[in-house]
Amino acid sequence: MRPEADAGSWTGGWLATARHCPSPNQGPRPEGAQIDLIVLHSISLPPGVYGGPEVEQLFTNTLDWDAHPYFGQIRGMEVSAHFFIRRDGELVQFVDADARAWHAGASCWRGRDNCNDDSIGIELEGLEGESFENAQYATLGQLCRHLRERYPVAHIAGHEHIAPGRKQDPGPGFDWARLQHELGWSLAYFPETMTGANPPGG
Repeated sequence: MRPEADAGSWTGGWLATARHCPSPNQGPRPEGAQIDLIVLHSISLPPGVYGGPEVEQLFTNTLDWDAHPYFGQIRGMEVSAHFFIRRDGELVQFVDADARAWHAGASCWRGRDNCNDDSIGIELEGLEGESFENAQYATLGQLCRHLRERYPVAHIAGHEHIAPGRKQDPGPGFDWARLQHELGWSLAYFPETMTGANPPGG
């Protein structure tokens, strides 16, 4: 833990301000892994439907695959993210941030493959191409700051950036410049092309 960390915010890799919903879809990180990347995703189940329990059920292997026709396309999938931010800003944590969640899949960023090994995965409740809520940006900003207090975070990217051509989330509706401006972090943390972004203050 870095010396400026607020020790009261964390119990191991569990953030005190999140609602905890442990997922079995996780494992240990490789020895010596540096947790220096935050990966942003978007998800809704069924697509475009918000507020239900389905995302939590997916990440905990309790989703009823027959409850909606779309679920047949993802039947048997075992995935997780460390965090999920609902439309109202509620923060849910599924995996100890010290551990490896299953969110990135085949991926590469800053010259390294297998981004699950050394990243924190954050899912935003939303649909690719659509906008996100003010409450989500507020929670995301707080979460990113907490993560940088505990881990040597040096990069933030979208799933679309680490798996181009395979993934498109969080998509053009996510305002990267808004996040950068709110955090006040150097542009060096962010993708060179921040899709969907407007200049801070613009």
